[in-house]
Amino acid sequence: MIDLKKLAKNDPVKRNVDKGLEQVEHTPMDPPAAYEQPGKLKVSFENMDQPLRTFVDEHAQALLTIDAFEKALVQFKANGYKVDHQINEIFSAFFKFLDEELLPHNDKEEKVLFPVLQKKLLEAGEHSVGEKPITAIDIMEDDHVKFIQLGALSFNLLGLATRLKDEGSRTFVLDTAYENARELVELLKLHIYREDYTLFPLAQKYLSKEEFEAIEIEMRKH
Repeated sequence: MIDLKKLAKNDPVKRNVDKGLEQVEHTPMDPPAAYEQPGKLKVSFENMDQPLRTFVDEHAQALLTIDAFEKALVQFKANGYKVDHQINEIFSAFFKFLDEELLPHNDKEEKVLFPVLQKKLLEAGEHSVGEKPITAIDIMEDDHVKFIQLGALSFNLLGLATRLKDEGSRTFVLDTAYENARELVELLKLHIYREDYTLFPLAQKYLSKEEFEAIEIEMRKH
């Protein structure tokens, strides 16, 4: 069984319940098609300014945890939703990662990079056409909210299932938890790809050396 007492300390929604983010609506996505970025900017990571390289490095570390969680999910379902010690440890590590590493990472992006880049993208015309222009920043921020929603839903459903005695109800809840967790994994991987290969190259294109230096100073405070 999942160690609920241990996981409860790492509930990724604990700092966001007052925002009403527990209400979730999802749209199925096809990651391979979504990864296609015709005409995307090509900038080598080595040529990016330091703040962007820091974010890329953090993404690389995050992918290790995400990949481990994905493999554990597959094994979890193959085992008939039986949790062994290894799966329990990986699940615990993943939800702790969401709360202690991913959310602070996202918060750092939103506070030190996104506001500066949003202004530049709007000025450069890098946005949708309409009454309310949408930039890549808006999409990334929307993803950040979905991480919280999906993470909280998956976590809470896994915990609920351990308290259900009816086998049919338990299986239904675990199926739902599994599907939401898999969607979270795919969204995380897609989001990282979009930032590394679209958003960060845009930042490298439009932000000045002085702006990157100011961003780096602010990053040290977070």
